[in-house]
Amino acid sequence: MARTGFCESKPLLDLHKKADERRAPLRTRLNACGPIDCWRPAEVDESRMAPVKMEPERRWERRLSTQTSEGILMGFHEDSQTRSADGCLEEPVLRYAHGLQGLHSLQALVPSLLRHEVETALEKLDLIWDRTYAWDMFLDMMRTQTRQSFPNADLPRHFTDATRSVLVDWLIQVHEIMNFQEETLYLAIHLLNRSLRQIKVTTVNLQLLGMVCLFLAAKKEECLLPEVSSLCYLMDHAYTKHQVLRMERKVLQGLNFDLSYCPPLHFLLLLASIARCSAKVVWMARYLLELSLLESQCVVFLPVQLAGAALCLSRQVLQEPPTPEGEAAWCLASSIHVGSEPALLRIMHILAGAAARAHTPETWATFIKFSSPEAMHVSRHPGLKNAAALLGLCT
Repeated sequence: MARTGFCESKPLLDLHKKADERRAPLRTRLNACGPIDCWRPAEVDESRMAPVKMEPERRWERRLSTQTSEGILMGFHEDSQTRSADGCLEEPVLRYAHGLQGLHSLQALVPSLLRHEVETALEKLDLIWDRTYAWDMFLDMMRTQTRQSFPNADLPRHFTDATRSVLVDWLIQVHEIMNFQEETLYLAIHLLNRSLRQIKVTTVNLQLLGMVCLFLAAKKEECLLPEVSSLCYLMDHAYTKHQVLRMERKVLQGLNFDLSYCPPLHFLLLLASIARCSAKVVWMARYLLELSLLESQCVVFLPVQLAGAALCLSRQVLQEPPTPEGEAAWCLASSIHVGSEPALLRIMHILAGAAARAHTPETWATFIKFSSPEAMHVSRHPGLKNAAALLGLCT
């Protein structure tokens, strides 16, 4: 079925919608990632089976940084796991910097605690149907995000960062009018970033490309879709239905029909749930994370890095009184951050600059969207008024 009824005129900046009119922000991960490549076979008689050479597997390496108060950083390595004499896989090994002593108890405690918290958070967020597969799903999320990474933030010669920001701001407005889910917006911008680098598009057809990317994301994430004629109406009939469908075929062929993506929003809510963050911290982090869509520099970072940096910056801006339980939970949640501390600080600086200029009329759709009472007015927080204050908090 298709959803119609977009013919009535709506102002593009009418973003104040009631929270109960929106659907739940999360869906299952069935469409967000590829199939899980690990499964448990049925029990068989091991004495009747010939020995099989084990292939190298990926290993999660956790290390405690001595230069940051954010706790443990986790890296992903293509490496073989440590095996015992009987060939069974042992637990991942914690590696610490030189000079840290007395951490043998934490070494045995962190992996099991992290797994339990991840399983609980995924179940609470309705990202899984069966908790048995929660950890495998999390590992698949971590693997999937690296498949469509960008080596650099360079755009085609005839496009600029400012042009791209205006287009993304317009897509955010259209996304709000159609009342799509948040995952649809993140997937649409991801498809736009890939399309700009893999297919040839003129400046005249840039708006058409953005709308087609949003339409393809909706086909993957939404249950009800607008008519193609409604898309033409929202573009003020600058393009015909034939042009929309032809661009759709061009984008799908250029992307090899690969629309898989693990959005940073899932990582953000997962981290926030593990860290026991308050509702205002989560709203502020969601605001900063959506601002990252406007910044072309952010395309080179992994979704989990963007989510971790947005949540960390949100905590620093709001400066809520810490609690022992909350600090312990945050230390555990920060172990999911992938990458170095300088990379996270660089993202925080980019987000701080984006928040400082978010109120400009050219790209203020996100600012207006998160200034509503439902979003707890986070975009109007005094700490976001100037970049100097924010950057001072990040250093």
